[in-house]
Amino acid sequence: MLSRKSRTVFAGLALAAMVGTSQPVLAQSSGDEARIRKLESEVRALQRKVFPGGDGRYFEPEITGTPNPAGVSNPSTTAVTDILIRLDALEAQIASLTAQTEQNSNAIVLLSDRVAAMENGGSAGSTGGAPVTGSGPTSVLPTATSATTTTPTPAPTPTPAVASPTAERIAAVQQIAKPQTDDAADDEYSYGYRLWNAGFYPEAQQQLTMFVEAHPNHWRTTFGRNLLGRAYLDDGKPNDAAPWFLKNYQANKQDARAPDSLLYLAETMIAMNDTNRACIALAEFADNYPAIASGRLSDQYQRNLGKVTCN
Repeated sequence: MLSRKSRTVFAGLALAAMVGTSQPVLAQSSGDEARIRKLESEVRALQRKVFPGGDGRYFEPEITGTPNPAGVSNPSTTAVTDILIRLDALEAQIASLTAQTEQNSNAIVLLSDRVAAMENGGSAGSTGGAPVTGSGPTSVLPTATSATTTTPTPAPTPTPAVASPTAERIAAVQQIAKPQTDDAADDEYSYGYRLWNAGFYPEAQQQLTMFVEAHPNHWRTTFGRNLLGRAYLDDGKPNDAAPWFLKNYQANKQDARAPDSLLYLAETMIAMNDTNRACIALAEFADNYPAIASGRLSDQYQRNLGKVTCN
């Protein structure tokens, strides 16, 4: 780009050339005219690259001081003045093109960064927490229809440290005799029942868990799972009781303690203030076991119905 000082020197040289020769001014400036036209042509080409039209056409460069096509000087200006005006126009156009090119380059860099950030964010995906596992079955309540309801998983509560049993408790537990019969599996269940009946719920939970896991196909297993749920429920742990009641009911709905487990499942939901699931369990109990609902478990069924308001 020509500085103002350079343009002044250039103009002075052009003026001196005009004064020191007898040729016409237009003839002396013909070489400069050709150079300026070449510069203007190059600027036009650069403009077409920087400012393309959206429809495939190009914006024409707006260069002021275009020479007269007839090659005749403008009477209001001299040849030197015309050269200076056209040089100013060229410099302004070049400066504008340079600035626009820098803006376009910066915009492209920013756009590339945003695309890269979006791609990195999408590939990472969403992660979920690790599943919570336990010794019991999955706690999914039965429903009267095939529709399922998704409920948020509560944050696990810290398990309090279990205090060591006292000497007196150990001695009292040792007083519970373990049966010794020809059916060793039945003896394991009966021992768990005796611990539960004596109010030693943690010991009963441990014993009955060992029994149901070691003998999943024994005829007493339906009794063991149901009683294990009751040992947790009586110990004030409905969250631990519910999975065992549900598993025992779903394992075989015709087992001896399947109806008991479904009714106790409703009772567990009442203890957990889950009225909706309590009502579902009660309705399914009445539909699947009408004779038992009006017979052996009638009192417990009516008592649970009185604790909730079902639609």
